[in-house]
Amino acid sequence: MIWCINPNCKKPENPGGRTHCIDCHLELVPILRNRYRMIGFLGAGSFGRTYLAKDIDRLNQRCVVKQLAPNVQGTWAINKAVELFQQEARQLQQLGQHPQIPSLDAYFEQDKYLYLVQQFVDGDNLLTLFQNQGIWQESQVKQVLLELLPVLKFVHEQKIIHRDIKPENIMRRRSDGVLVLIDFGVSKQLSGTVMSRLGTQIGTLGYAPLEQMQGGEAYAASDLFSLGATAFHLLTGVHPYGLWTEHGYSWTANWQKHLKNPIDKGLALILSKLLAKGIQQRYQSAEEVLRDFQRQSTPNFIHTLKRFDFDKVTVDVRGNITNRQQRQAQFFRENLGSGAILDIVAIPGGRFVMGSPNTEAERRDNETPQRTVNISPFFMGKYPVTQAQYQALMGNNPSHFKGFFKSKQLPVEQVTWDDAVEFCRKLSQKTGKTYRLPSEAEWEYACRAGTTTPFYFGKTITPDLVNYDGNYPYGAAPKGLYRKQTTDVGSFGPNPFGLYDMHGNVWEWCSDRWHDNYYGAPTDGSSWETGGGSEYRVLRGGSWRNNAVYCRGADLCYRSADSRGRDRGFRVAVASVSSSS
Repeated sequence: MIWCINPNCKKPENPGGRTHCIDCHLELVPILRNRYRMIGFLGAGSFGRTYLAKDIDRLNQRCVVKQLAPNVQGTWAINKAVELFQQEARQLQQLGQHPQIPSLDAYFEQDKYLYLVQQFVDGDNLLTLFQNQGIWQESQVKQVLLELLPVLKFVHEQKIIHRDIKPENIMRRRSDGVLVLIDFGVSKQLSGTVMSRLGTQIGTLGYAPLEQMQGGEAYAASDLFSLGATAFHLLTGVHPYGLWTEHGYSWTANWQKHLKNPIDKGLALILSKLLAKGIQQRYQSAEEVLRDFQRQSTPNFIHTLKRFDFDKVTVDVRGNITNRQQRQAQFFRENLGSGAILDIVAIPGGRFVMGSPNTEAERRDNETPQRTVNISPFFMGKYPVTQAQYQALMGNNPSHFKGFFKSKQLPVEQVTWDDAVEFCRKLSQKTGKTYRLPSEAEWEYACRAGTTTPFYFGKTITPDLVNYDGNYPYGAAPKGLYRKQTTDVGSFGPNPFGLYDMHGNVWEWCSDRWHDNYYGAPTDGSSWETGGGSEYRVLRGGSWRNNAVYCRGADLCYRSADSRGRDRGFRVAVASVSSSS
């Protein structure tokens, strides 16, 4: 039997051998793998058809099914279409770990057709939203850029280029308002080349840059052009296709004449560089764009931010380093006297999903429900506050380990929440800036630094990467060293934002009150100061004496604000004050 795609059909089951339904004459499709039942036709292209389906094994949860049915002639062209389809499946499997990219659920062959099944995104694409509301405000467009740039950064780090970014391929998920990047059907590996012999257009006219349309080559900078063209369309209401057909790429040099209202100079400069006709004049990475946004929100009290280079590593499920990338971050310094220097790192603003997913091993109920949180740019201590820094400002050192080790670069511990707040008060008084403890949301955002795995290194950690009790590993990692003490700050590698010791060493006080879960928690990154237990405050990050599971980015605990412990410290934060541009 085969099935009619019309969900309201009176005779949905049809005998084999037919191509169209007996009752409503719509197309007939099989129930794939006795599991996926097509309920709607979404579209067709050069490579095949796309259907909306229900997954019977998952209580009829909706999903998207793509069928490879290439409209090409010749053995080479058909084999190439199969190769591209398989490549799309591999890329979805590779990218699906990111919460803003649909995941791959299945890939299989049935009745001589290839199929892939992917996550269904319930929402509206940006073109539909634009058609409903008209020209977007500058703040809305800026938020789109800030929300999508980290996604593109992740995609490009996987050596993948999307090649068809446009409003139709960006969805606003209905459940939480998060933007999701869809349709990797024409994406390619940087190491591969899509041959033009297929005769298929790669990308969309008006959104695709010159190098992509002329030679079929695409780079990270090519995706950034398309993102800029998307922002231009939303901001002006002018479709880039019409300008392209009339003026080629010359319109990108004077795109601002199409603005209905003037926009912030800083945003205009960023869009101009995104839309540069020549690839060499364009941004080369999403990280570069994010850095420019960060520079525009540099606090007025900072005249020149310095930079430092560092290596970001990624590990496999056993904790072995599989990738190493050089990164750069911006920071400024505070001189506390007595030779004590405090480095403060710039943290870019953005949006992230806070808490742990149901699939994360050994997660706890207080890490739920997951929710999307918007974070404004801010600055955060590069390391936990050290004993030397605390001594210089406060005139004392309460730490347990000071009597055992000579190093003053050990983190200060045995500080109460009240002690940490007092340190921030005195630091503010000394510098003229408003220092504070980070909110719990800011802390997790800064810890994750764009990653979605339990640790910013990957799915696990080892004592070579983090100071914790190595007798109790996480996931598939082996047992390892237990140091039974704190270690000098910066002894282990940093996260992608350039922050050190966010996992292990000492728990870090946050400003928030303790709550049993995240129901009703703020979504703007602010501290949760209402409800909960007013006498208890949140701690994040785990410590030298904890099992690895407590060092996860989503893990949290609480203690009384006046309690002390040799595993408890803190780091400072300061708000970013926008400068005029």
